[in-house]
Amino acid sequence: MRSAFIVLTILALPSAALFFFSELAPPDRAPQVVTVESPAGEGSGQSNLHTSDTGEVLLSWIEPAGEGSHQLRFSRWNGQGWSAPRTIAEGAEWFVNWADFPSMASVGEDFLAAHTLVRNGERWYDYDIHLRLSTDGGQSWSDALIPHRDGVSAEHGFVSLVPLEDRLAAVWLDGRHSGDGHGSGAMTLRYAVIDRAGGLSEEAELDSRVCDCCQTSAARTSRGLLVAYRDRSPDEIRDIGIVRLEEGRWGEPALVHADGWKIAGCPVNGPALDARQDRVAVAWYTQAEDTPQVRLAFSADAGRTFSDPVRVDEGETMGRVDALLLPDGSAAVAWMEFGEGDEVRLLVRRITAAGRRFPPILVATTDSSRRSGFPHLALAGGELLIAWTSTESDRVRTARISTRVLQSDAETRRPN
Repeated sequence: MRSAFIVLTILALPSAALFFFSELAPPDRAPQVVTVESPAGEGSGQSNLHTSDTGEVLLSWIEPAGEGSHQLRFSRWNGQGWSAPRTIAEGAEWFVNWADFPSMASVGEDFLAAHTLVRNGERWYDYDIHLRLSTDGGQSWSDALIPHRDGVSAEHGFVSLVPLEDRLAAVWLDGRHSGDGHGSGAMTLRYAVIDRAGGLSEEAELDSRVCDCCQTSAARTSRGLLVAYRDRSPDEIRDIGIVRLEEGRWGEPALVHADGWKIAGCPVNGPALDARQDRVAVAWYTQAEDTPQVRLAFSADAGRTFSDPVRVDEGETMGRVDALLLPDGSAAVAWMEFGEGDEVRLLVRRITAAGRRFPPILVATTDSSRRSGFPHLALAGGELLIAWTSTESDRVRTARISTRVLQSDAETRRPN
């Protein structure tokens, strides 16, 4: 079986608006993926999507600005396309990485936040989180503030930003204990709250030993904040952990499911979490028992307990997941799947809370370079928006998929 750690690059498909995928869905129900003109420029990458509490979708990305400098830019979805891009920040000492990408979040109508990563030492993975705030809807942005106050030259990244009524929550991986030049300490998971003026409060360590470079994911439930990440046991079991903030107190970390994946290094393949009131969906990659899989689990009690996982992939996956909880309680999951030869496919599939899997939809084909990064999903009305990076056009690309297309009555093939 091919290695699950091959890094992939998505190739741009032809410019036609509709793509039909007949191998995984019956011809009479051929799903449609409609490309949308991207606002991102040449050389762009590290895209991300955020949906506000009011349903507004923001697309963010990084693109080169000349002479070794980069810009973080963003655009709004207007129902048909993307607005003209605006620049949040520019810098020459940024840590620009395929797996540790910037994020945005919106709190109310005018309070926005976005982060970049900036080098803070001599080693390759020495970098800080630089958070910028806007209180006028993104027209202007504050100077950078650093949500961690350890002052250590070490890795700080893999950030998740979540709106909290009138404030912002930030969760990240923090290497302050491994920043002594010898890597003797473990990576930790940390948290802080930021107000409109940039004030920090409620700083906390959520887990004292986590996987070093897997993405985090966080969402609000009706009972409080929920954070998903890849845990790391003393025996190097690296399953997906969950930690909950309820009634103002953080609980003890727990596992979504005990996969039992023992691995001596980081797989750079974090979980994706989404929530609606008490309902939660978590998708993740595992290679337990030497079997690469993408799995999905649901919770009906705000993350206190989870269902047995459902297998999402078609049998030859390399992970790179994102997930959205849909209004009917089902979930849409995006992931990467090996095809014939060197081909890799970017797929999206709907799965119900009862475990029913609908046919996957092909969004794009990929190759094995790092340029592709991770796909991202957002819900806009009755459509899914998806963003990824193409090496053929050398830029971030976007597309839309009707949620009706995800609800075909035809059952899909089960993996062998």
